[in-house]
Amino acid sequence: MLRLIAQRLGLGLITLWAASVLIFAGTEILPGDLASAILQNSATPESLAEMRKELGLDRPALVRYGEWLGNAAVGDFGHSLASHRDVVEEVTPRLKNTLFLAAYAAIIAVPLAVVLGLMAAIWQGGIYDRLVNFVTLLTISVPEYLVGYILIKYLSVRMEWFPSLANVTPDTGAGERVYLTFLPMVTLVLVVVAHMMRQTRASVLNIMASPYIEMAFLKGLPKWRVVVRHALPNALAPIITVIALNLAYLITGVVIVEAVFVYPGLGQLMTDAVSKHDVPVVQACGLIFAAAFIGLNMLADMFAILSNPRLRKPR
Repeated sequence: MLRLIAQRLGLGLITLWAASVLIFAGTEILPGDLASAILQNSATPESLAEMRKELGLDRPALVRYGEWLGNAAVGDFGHSLASHRDVVEEVTPRLKNTLFLAAYAAIIAVPLAVVLGLMAAIWQGGIYDRLVNFVTLLTISVPEYLVGYILIKYLSVRMEWFPSLANVTPDTGAGERVYLTFLPMVTLVLVVVAHMMRQTRASVLNIMASPYIEMAFLKGLPKWRVVVRHALPNALAPIITVIALNLAYLITGVVIVEAVFVYPGLGQLMTDAVSKHDVPVVQACGLIFAAAFIGLNMLADMFAILSNPRLRKPR
């Protein structure tokens, strides 16, 4: 088991390194010249040359990538070109906001999705099963920004129950933060619950066709007990995987939701940094998103192995 974990960690580090290459290359090919974007109308050939030298753009890209990766490995992402502050100071409060929103949505979405999926498996083919499948398919098909604007129109503008902007600050209390971020949380929950619920239902129904499940029915056990006690433990591996993927989405895919509700998270910071050509902030946000996605997938892989003894022994 320790060897499998070490292998997964090694593959995760290799994948993160490949992601860092793509992030650096992506910022290199951003449209427009960084020095010209900073100097704007005051740019002259001499000032452009001096600015490129100051930013290190006169050196080969491979050298700059090696320096950036080495500094990022020890937590040094440089300084923001827009605010001239340390990038870590810029990113840390925004990352905390994003993690809070992701955790808020996950606490609601994961138990709700698993329970709805189990109920759909228990009442397979019934009215409840068809209704839940229709609603989840509908929520999967609707883009996040449209869901957000619909919630704003009805729950904020018409009903005036919740604010349309999730404007939180470091001084915002926990209760007020929960209230201000309710609409973006609901938006994320409606998006991710559908995937997890449908995967839970499909995984459990796949196990229900096994001979030992038929034997449990022949013993006279009620269906809910067969599903929860016998089918669910053996269907955990794919359920854990889809939950991890959706948790990764809650952290890395919140850019649109944060933009809709003007939520000061990491996605909104990255969007602003791209518009301002603030390359160090863009690189830091991209690397954090990649690390979160890869890390959660690694954890899902490990938990899936732990939940299924057959995966611990390679054939």
